[in-house]
This record gives sequence, structure tokens and C-alpha cells, in this order.
Amino acid sequence: MIMEPFKNLINADVVRQMGHHLKRADSSFKRQRFEQLALEGLDALAFKDRALHLSRALRATLPADFNQSADQLEASLKRVPAPRLGHDPDKELGTLQTDDTGLAGWALWAFGEYVAQQGLAHPERALRALHAITQRFTAEFAIRPFIVEHPQLTFATLSRWLDDPSAHVRRLVSEGSRPRLPWGQRLQALVQDPSPTLPLLRRLQDDPSEYVRRSVANHLNDIAKDHPTVLVNWLHAHLPDASDSRRRLLRHASRSLIKAGHADTLTAWGMGQAFVGDISVTLDKRRVAVGEALTIQVSLHARGNAPQTLELDYRVHHLKANGETSPKTFKGKRITLQPGEQLVWRKVHTLKPVSTRRYYPGPHALDIQVNGVVHGLTPFMLTA
Repeated sequence: MIMEPFKNLINADVVRQMGHHLKRADSSFKRQRFEQLALEGLDALAFKDRALHLSRALRATLPADFNQSADQLEASLKRVPAPRLGHDPDKELGTLQTDDTGLAGWALWAFGEYVAQQGLAHPERALRALHAITQRFTAEFAIRPFIVEHPQLTFATLSRWLDDPSAHVRRLVSEGSRPRLPWGQRLQALVQDPSPTLPLLRRLQDDPSEYVRRSVANHLNDIAKDHPTVLVNWLHAHLPDASDSRRRLLRHASRSLIKAGHADTLTAWGMGQAFVGDISVTLDKRRVAVGEALTIQVSLHARGNAPQTLELDYRVHHLKANGETSPKTFKGKRITLQPGEQLVWRKVHTLKPVSTRRYYPGPHALDIQVNGVVHGLTPFMLTA
């Protein structure tokens, strides 16, 4: 089956839906002109560029007065039910689509871009518009210029939103202020000093919605890339006596440092000690072609007098264009071995080409990382 390109989620039908509901919201809206501008050259553009292109068409056709244009954008939005206690917004993400009552879904990426560009001089009104938009799509990209240009007002607003009944809004508090949000503007001030967001994350880490908590985990993982000590201190403060949901959150937040074998993070999770025992690593073949798979077998025999909790990952040393190799860590599993216990763990690793990695034929290697300590470097040859 041929998959539809992701960029086609923003298409001619979306443009016509936008024109229809903006005209419904304000009969003076120049619908024909908007659709002409929005459709011109749309098919040739990449995904994010399509949202930017539609926002330019909005700038050319909405009222110059931002308060009026924000009112019109909000009036075109889909009606959403009031949040309910125990409601899981994850289950409705696929249903956030335009209907007869108004716009939702991918059309609103362009709305957010419009607000981010035209509303910077009117931040209070713009933030109210983003509050409405995020409940029907997301405003995690659009709110970032306001954090940069109006940090005091924006963080005060985010603090108020901590108690918002909508999980979409509470998630925006975390997701919109992530220092390194994928596809989003990097918040360099927060990369350097994440302290302004820490009180927000502290409140949200026990949010009733997993949708919100997962964002908090990703935010903390962002921070850990630049400030590992901040995450280690967070673990020491919030991991003892944590609920199951908070432990899952903190585990996900620790994933980058655990994969990197960061000693203090492993210690916080009770995995700071080197493995006491024997390890052997074997591969089912020493020559493998691009597109094929290797089967990794790790044999462990625990020694000592106490149970050992182990974080077991593996690293593939990929050949680069310059002839050097660079290790990439892949998740394995977490296990606990009793004294004298033996375990054989097998993992199939596929060497299929992916968009984020180019394979170069030649000598490669694989090793195992147990509680941050590397074992059993095993070479293999990758062929074209």
C-alpha cells in the first residue's frame, strides 16, 4: 500500500474549509481572494511551508486590526464540549477535525502562525486566541515567539493555565515552553537556563492526564540534554515515594541520559553499580547487507551475593563517510538478576535505510552497555 505524503494533510480541501468558515464568521471576508492565494503553489510546498503559505494568505485577507482578525479566527473555530473529569484527550486527537460547526485540526497550524506573527504587538489578545486554538489543534509552535518577546506576561499566563479545565491547555504550558521542541523555534534562553519552567513542570508532573504528563517527561528530557544535573536533582527530589504514574514520567524523562550511560542518573534509578558477573556477546553473522538484520545474543551470569538491577542497551558503531565510526545507542531492556542467575537475551537489529541515517559499507561493530559500562565489542562487516 502506498502511503499518502504527510504534507497532504494540508491540502485544497483544507483551504476551502478555511474559506467557508471564515466567511461564515464574517460575511465581509474575501473568501475567493483567500482561496486563490492559498492554493497558488500549494502542491509544490513541504509540510511546514504549507502552513506558513496559508498564514500569508490570511494576512492578505483578514482585517488589519488584530483584535478584529482574532475575533474572526475564534468565531470560525469548531465548537468543542466542555472538559469532563476523567476525560482522556489522547482519545480525541484523531477526531479533532473540521465539521459543520467550525474549523479544527491541521488548518489551525496556519491560524497559529498568523497569531504568532501579527499578534506580537498585542500579546494579551494573542494569548487568548492561542488558548482557543490549542483546544482544537495545538499552539505549541505559535506560543514560542511570545515566550521570547514577552516572557513576563507569557509565563504569568502559563501559570494561570496550570488550573485550566482543558488538558489541551495544560499540555500547552509544558509543550509550548520546551527548550528544544521538534519543528519549533528553539528557546535559546531556556536552553541556557531552564529554571523559569521548573515550577510549571513541578505542578504538572502529577496532572491527571497522561497526555499532559508525557509532555512534562519530554520537557524534562530536553532539559537533561543541556543540564543533566537538573534532572538528577529532580530525580532525587521527586522519585522517592513517587506514584506509578510519576515513576513512568520520570523514567521517560531520564531516557536520553540512561542511554548515554550517565552515571548519576543510573545511580538515582538504583543502577549505578557495575555488573558483577560474566557477559558474552555473539552475533548470528559477521557479514550483513544493508536491509538485512543481525540477531544479537547476550549471555549474562550474575555473581555476588545480592540481586542486581541492570539497564541493558546496545550500541552500533556506524561507519561514517570520513572512515571513522560513531556509536548509536539503542534501547534494550531493564532486568533484575538474582545471585547466580543466568539469562540469555536476544535482539534482532535491522539495518534498513532510514531518512535519518545513511549506511556506508565497511567495518562496523556492536557492543553492549550494562549500567553505563561497555562490554563485548564485536566487529561485523556491512556490505552494499
